[in-house]
Amino acid sequence: MPSRLLFSALKSHLNALALLFLLLPQTGIAVPAMGMGYEPKYPPDYQHFDYVNPDAPRGGDLALMGLGTFDSLNPYLLKGLSASGLGLLVFESLLEKSMDEPFSEYGLIADDFYLADDKLSVTFHINPKARFSNGDPITAEDVKYSFDTLMSKAAHPQFRVYYGDVKSATVVDRLTVRFDFKNRNRELHMIIGEIPIFSKKWAGDKPFDRTDDTRPIASGPYTVEKYDRGKNIVYVKNPDYWAQDLPVRKGMYNYDRITYKYYKDSTIALEAFKAGEFDFFFENYSKRWARSHNGPAYDDGRIIKTELTHRNNAGMQGFAFNTRRDKFKDVRVRRALSLAYDFEWANAKLFYNQYVRADSYFSNSELAARGVPEGKERALLERFRDQLPPEIFTRRWEPATTKPPHSLRKNLIEARDLLAEAGWTVQDGVLKNSKGEVFTLDIMLVQSGFDRIIAPYAHNLKKLGIETTYRKVDSSLYKRRLDTFDFDMVVTSFPSSISPGNELMNMFHSSSANMKGSRNLPGISSPVVDALVEEIIQAKNREDLVVAARALDRVLLYGEYVVPNWYINVHRIAYWNKFGIPKTQPLYYDPVTWMLKAWWIKKQ
Repeated sequence: MPSRLLFSALKSHLNALALLFLLLPQTGIAVPAMGMGYEPKYPPDYQHFDYVNPDAPRGGDLALMGLGTFDSLNPYLLKGLSASGLGLLVFESLLEKSMDEPFSEYGLIADDFYLADDKLSVTFHINPKARFSNGDPITAEDVKYSFDTLMSKAAHPQFRVYYGDVKSATVVDRLTVRFDFKNRNRELHMIIGEIPIFSKKWAGDKPFDRTDDTRPIASGPYTVEKYDRGKNIVYVKNPDYWAQDLPVRKGMYNYDRITYKYYKDSTIALEAFKAGEFDFFFENYSKRWARSHNGPAYDDGRIIKTELTHRNNAGMQGFAFNTRRDKFKDVRVRRALSLAYDFEWANAKLFYNQYVRADSYFSNSELAARGVPEGKERALLERFRDQLPPEIFTRRWEPATTKPPHSLRKNLIEARDLLAEAGWTVQDGVLKNSKGEVFTLDIMLVQSGFDRIIAPYAHNLKKLGIETTYRKVDSSLYKRRLDTFDFDMVVTSFPSSISPGNELMNMFHSSSANMKGSRNLPGISSPVVDALVEEIIQAKNREDLVVAARALDRVLLYGEYVVPNWYINVHRIAYWNKFGIPKTQPLYYDPVTWMLKAWWIKKQ
């Protein structure tokens, strides 16, 4: 345990801890914070996080954008589309993650927590002040109910994967709950602290999966004031919010009312933003950033356009193959289709050279594989040599490029040869296999603007004899087809933290390959990937984590599960000049979350 774990928060909970030690066979000390393999930045007597203003004025109304539609007030179900903002504004967890450390958590609903010496259980003591929005105190029974509900078949199956190593939740006393683990897991004691806590009264007598229209009863700073399904939802600040003055919440959630207004697509939303219908725009499209964020309000300073640096692990974005379909099972086919994508042309002609090519599942971080494997990483990969392509040990994987001496023509020739090796040849101008089956590719889109990116890619594929179709579908149908893996190819991303762990099970492990609703959209099912994911989860220290992550990265890249896209190491935002902003930026963050948590409305 890090040295910080050795000092105590006993002064506030001596009675609870005395009982805890009577009930647990292990010895140890409860603490108010933990870091993943390092000492947390903030000491036990910290007053607030650095990226907030503890004296920020409170009040004012904030309007934000929602995209598509929503039909549910429960963000923890497989079915339906939940309203934006619920998870951040209405629900809280036992612990709060810091945004200026790789992975540190501080007490929120839980004011102390204790990792057993054998690492097979973690115990949380609940802050006696913690209250749900209806005024009821939060108890250990509520925590157990929340966990058991999320692990049931009524909730989204991702929770059963993410917390799969948790054996049970046990109520020790009214304010103390213990989670027992099936296996030792380096981060489980911290990620279990991230479970959302809600009241049993939310569901009442109804099954949990029938609560899509029931306003949540949780402990967060806001409650649902009103909503018009698919059009808007309004959150109002709870005047009796229990945690407002805790150090972990000091200077946060400063708005009185937050409204999400829904738009069919982001292009329409941008025009609404410029007309003053909402206040903050997080831009994801390079063309719009370069050409559409302009006008009188930008010129006279009423709208601020800026870029915020970050140190986030950029993960991987790409066009994902559905390897559950026979035509994508051969890695040579997947590599061939990747060779047909000309990123350099797209970056220059479509993206205004704003992007960097994604060449790792941990882009923009020290976890990315570089060069050839050496030292501990090579030793780890040697264990699986007979299951890996030999080039993985001698050559760094690289995405297809058209930088000289490479060219699109050379890439397409290589792609043609790979397809022929895999049994696909051009016959009468069409790519077919020996059975006469035609190779077609259907790309499902949900975001407006991607058609201009897919069109030149489809043009290149046509030179290989592949007829490509692509179309945008509505968000409800899109989610339903993703959940059931009913697609050839989709644009997707695999986000990753600076300290990845159990979330990798839901993205890459074979246990999630055919689980409806999982993030494993390519259908990755590899014993080597499984083993390396488990190496990351079980890593004893940061060094072992980095080694295992680089090895996993290398194996995933050689699997050619996606046509890699791009990333950017800044957040592009525009906002109406009505905000006060803390002087210090966090390091690992998304701008919408920071704005919601730490900005405020300036007094006029």
